[in-house]
Amino acid sequence: MSNKEFFLACLQAEFKATYDIVAAIPFDEAGYRPHERSRSAYEIAEHIIAHALDFGVILNNDKCDECLVLPFSSSQDGAEQLKLHWDKAIEVLSDYSDSKWNEESVELLVNGNPLLTMPRANMMWFFLFDIIHHRGQLSTYIRPMGGKNPAVYGYSADTI
Repeated sequence: MSNKEFFLACLQAEFKATYDIVAAIPFDEAGYRPHERSRSAYEIAEHIIAHALDFGVILNNDKCDECLVLPFSSSQDGAEQLKLHWDKAIEVLSDYSDSKWNEESVELLVNGNPLLTMPRANMMWFFLFDIIHHRGQLSTYIRPMGGKNPAVYGYSADTI
């Protein structure tokens, strides 16, 4: 299995848990933050959704000015936006050549300022791991917000 094939399998496997976490946000409590320096649940979800959009930018360009936020109007709307961008990335990546995946570099910009350059494959892994990290943060918010945590890597006490 090539790196690209493994990434595609991981991307497909991580989607459901990410979608379910965003959809589980009690939207009337989306401003919840466990500490004044923490992002709110809404801000974390907005960032996760934006990273799904960034997947497509990374796959189709040699620069990615990180989309730090992508607004949504409800938990279900956010989950559907996530699905739209995630599915597009899977579609593009499915037809990708190994050389384009492994050998071409992408420059990451933040608000137009260069941050780093790395091979496209590494950049995609970087963004997927960041999504998983933020999904974990968000999952710790859901119960204190009055919601029920969906299963991520196994069952959840809220789903059995």
